Amino acid sequence: MNTLQKFQDPIFDIMPTTFSTMLDRFFNDTVATRNQLTAFSPKVDTYETDKSYDIEAALPGLKQDDIKVNFDQGILTISGERKFEKETNGRQYHRVESSYGSFTRSFQLPNAADPGKIDASFDNGVLHIHVPKNGHQPTQHQIPIHAGHNGK
Repeated sequence: MNTLQKFQDPIFDIMPTTFSTMLDRFFNDTVATRNQLTAFSPKVDTYETDKSYDIEAALPGLKQDDIKVNFDQGILTISGERKFEKETNGRQYHRVESSYGSFTRSFQLPNAADPGKIDASFDNGVLHIHVPKNGHQPTQHQIPIHAGHNGK
């Protein structure tokens, strides 16, 4: 039995059907790419153990000198800049999907954090920040509300 099958070309199936569609895709991708150049925000994982709070930030393409870690009034801040190297060496970029630009990520640390012992290391594009706990867990309790003005 002979069966007639439609020939499917995988390249043809993903090609735009009209020149107008192709231009729309090109300009939409170009506008999106321009916006990405200034929208770098590193992906961050945070976790807690019995003895510490830990933060890991993915910072591909950055050097240790490009990154700053600060602590001020309970806020831990990671900042830096991922620069797009303008030197092309004869390259003509058609698409740039990597994100570039300045970034700042801030984290409110719990009262149990010991800011004097914060340690940061950078290895293979990952910043690891280790924040030991000070052993003084904040206690939670209900505050009674008194009748009258100013608690009198």
